Amino acid sequence: MTKTRQLCLVGCLVALWALPAEAQPRRPGGPPFRRGGESAQPPLAKGEAEKRILDTLQQFQETGPHFQNVPMSDGRMLRVLAEAVNAQHVVEFGTSTGYSGLWFALALHRTGGKLTTFEIDPGRAAAARKQFEQAGVGHLITIVEGDAHETAKRLKGPIDVVFIDADKEGYVDYLNKVLPLVRPGGLILAHNVSPAMAADGYVKAVTSNPDLETVFYQEGGGLSITLKKR
Repeated sequence: MTKTRQLCLVGCLVALWALPAEAQPRRPGGPPFRRGGESAQPPLAKGEAEKRILDTLQQFQETGPHFQNVPMSDGRMLRVLAEAVNAQHVVEFGTSTGYSGLWFALALHRTGGKLTTFEIDPGRAAAARKQFEQAGVGHLITIVEGDAHETAKRLKGPIDVVFIDADKEGYVDYLNKVLPLVRPGGLILAHNVSPAMAADGYVKAVTSNPDLETVFYQEGGGLSITLKKR
């Protein structure tokens, strides 16, 4: 698939997810499909490797939502976007216990890419490492422990997808650190962000830069999706 077709696919997917429920596609004779939320039909495994990852994600949900750093609907969107752009290098700020990283892993084990994820809390990093090994994706993921405002200075490009889900006051700094490394046509995703936060420094940064195009996906926890223009 060419990069132009990949970007068209990404745009169509985001537009579909952003539709109100009443405008969603319908099953024949049935109610609208839900947009990736917890009550939607769960993802179907294509092969044993994918099943192992999905089984680990299911255990997260059974343990309780406080172990999930993103809702399932947002996790599914992360996977779709990363796979749609054929991501080879994904960077995540805020590993937490590894839930979002597993969604990226669903894409990366197909694209052959890798995830570099930053976590300041050693306990969470250890929990995430255990989950990644259980899911069989530890070889795809590098966890960097410590203050990402410092450790991220060692990052190298090109980066295809960035996911920011750490200290809110640090979002702009993370953006400034990675933006020069993101390839043209790459994506910067930020969690717990909405267009209503117009006064927020991060929202201003991604909506006032002519090199960027930002849309907002409001299912789940709120996700801004920023394209670095070619």
